[in-house]
Amino acid sequence: MARAGVGFGLSYVVGFERELRGAATGDRTFAILGLAAAAVTATVVKQAPAAISGVITGVGFIGGALFFRPDDAHVKGVTTASTIFACAALGIVAGMGRPLAAAAMALLILVALELPHVKVLRVLDARRYQGRFRSDSAQTASLKDRPPRV
Repeated sequence: MARAGVGFGLSYVVGFERELRGAATGDRTFAILGLAAAAVTATVVKQAPAAISGVITGVGFIGGALFFRPDDAHVKGVTTASTIFACAALGIVAGMGRPLAAAAMALLILVALELPHVKVLRVLDARRYQGRFRSDSAQTASLKDRPPRV
């Protein structure tokens, strides 16, 4: 239960950040996900290591559900979906009995999520430097204008 508790607590903290930022899922979803991943890993990893792949597959369905929004033509929720995946991995690491590694993962996840919001971390946010570089879509358009090679 201690391993599951670590997965629950660390995932809750990450989910709390997502909730504060108005993401589609929040602290409860992340906490339950981290708890489930840690509990499955802690109880079956030695008998059935393939169960971990089942956890990851299930998480993929949850993350994929964030993309399907019939009311909007734009893709949204990619950051939250990838954070869900990361918290599942965090829960797996906690379930394997590696609480310090899981805590380090949670810290790094939070750093990545907070890059655009914390003044000291903004230096690491790539969006800050976007205007200095040509985008891939502009490069693709210029390649289409070239005549084909013979």
